[in-house]
Amino acid sequence: MLKGINQWCYPEDTSLENVFRYSKEAGFDAVELNLYKPGGIGLTLDTSAKEAEAIKKLAESYDIELRSLSTGLLWEAPLSSNDASTRERGRTIVKKQLELASVMGMDTVLVVPGIVDEKTSYADCYQNSQAELRLLSEFAEQLGVHIGIENVWNKFLLSPLEMKRYVDELNSDLIGVYFDAGNVLQFGYPEQWIRILGKQIRKVHVKDFRRSVGNITGFVPLLAGDVNWKEVMTALHEIGYNDTVTAEIPSYSISSYDLAHDTSRHMDVIFNCLLTTERA
Repeated sequence: MLKGINQWCYPEDTSLENVFRYSKEAGFDAVELNLYKPGGIGLTLDTSAKEAEAIKKLAESYDIELRSLSTGLLWEAPLSSNDASTRERGRTIVKKQLELASVMGMDTVLVVPGIVDEKTSYADCYQNSQAELRLLSEFAEQLGVHIGIENVWNKFLLSPLEMKRYVDELNSDLIGVYFDAGNVLQFGYPEQWIRILGKQIRKVHVKDFRRSVGNITGFVPLLAGDVNWKEVMTALHEIGYNDTVTAEIPSYSISSYDLAHDTSRHMDVIFNCLLTTERA
């Protein structure tokens, strides 16, 4: 497996060169970039193919792989919206992700499929998002880039059986799951999700969570929460997953350089937990 870190783990004003440099010095193999609004650092909705190629070359100069692309923009333009213009904006965002991923040699983009709220019922979220993803799957197939549906705190796809069915119904080899181990801990067990989703999993995020907190502030550094990492790694090995595992945790209030090193060491423990036994 490749050890990756998301750009979000660093403060917003961190240059891409420093993101790549800090990550490489900490021992990471890959960095997951994000798509931002115009004016953001790195990839944005205005980034040209030429600019994207330059960013890829910068990553290569640090021997960093770019294997996936995430974004937070779909929270503002969900594919599940009952408003057609909002869904169109969301579709445009995902298309930009796919285009940039194709140019940069990334094989997967992370997509939050929709949001259930007072204005969008669960049924509407299911139907609207699937309709949009069917349209986007055609574009993904043209480019050969996978869409990874993330399990996230959006009040949607709350069980692994439902997520598996949701993806199966889309009937596309280019649509799978971007699985986040920490995100399911409030209402499930990540190892169970992994075994049920199996080959649908395209990429994996890792973060940790304390159930006793029970809200968004319960997300903590790796190894400080309740994820059973030995079981998670056992499940990943069982399904034959051998791709990128990317840390996605909040940045430190100071010293992003130390965050990278701490997280890298924590991931080494996670990767090696099947090879070691607890000291007596």
